[in-house]
Amino acid sequence: MTPDPTSAPTPAPTPAPAPAPLRRRRLPAFHPVPVAPRADGWTPLRQAHFIGFLAQTRSVAAAARAAGMGRECAYRLRKRAGAAGFAAAWDAALGKPHIAVDLDSAKATGLSPAYRYRAGLIQVRMHHGRYCASYRKEDTNALLEHLAQLDRHIRRRPVSGQPPERLQPAAVSDQSVTFAGR
Repeated sequence: MTPDPTSAPTPAPTPAPAPAPLRRRRLPAFHPVPVAPRADGWTPLRQAHFIGFLAQTRSVAAAARAAGMGRECAYRLRKRAGAAGFAAAWDAALGKPHIAVDLDSAKATGLSPAYRYRAGLIQVRMHHGRYCASYRKEDTNALLEHLAQLDRHIRRRPVSGQPPERLQPAAVSDQSVTFAGR
């Protein structure tokens, strides 16, 4: 008697894979969104509290309430110019992959290195899934970028002290080059 190919024995079910261990989620540091200073507005501390409570609760409404702000106001802040870092921290807090920002959009208007250095980076600290603290870190990369900009600006300045568009053509002698008006 030959075995019937249609009645082949079914393989034993494979056990379900063990759940992956919970990865420790680290929220990225971000520059606070530049806003006008108001007592009832989005201060850098409120922005940090919002991101921390958002990571803890996974609810925009609950996080905004805990930070003392409104849900709609939080969404407006996310859409403001210079909010790319805040949006990345928001996405990380919700466990979503952050979609890269189109650098030509208004949302990605670059923050100046001087602002980024003065404002610093905000780091939100979580402990066992609960928001426990936030602190400001110096952004030394922004400082170095700002100093490089200042250095380039100084090098572009003409020696005579006149604006570049008013420089006279150089008078050439056999020994050296001199600028007119010196």
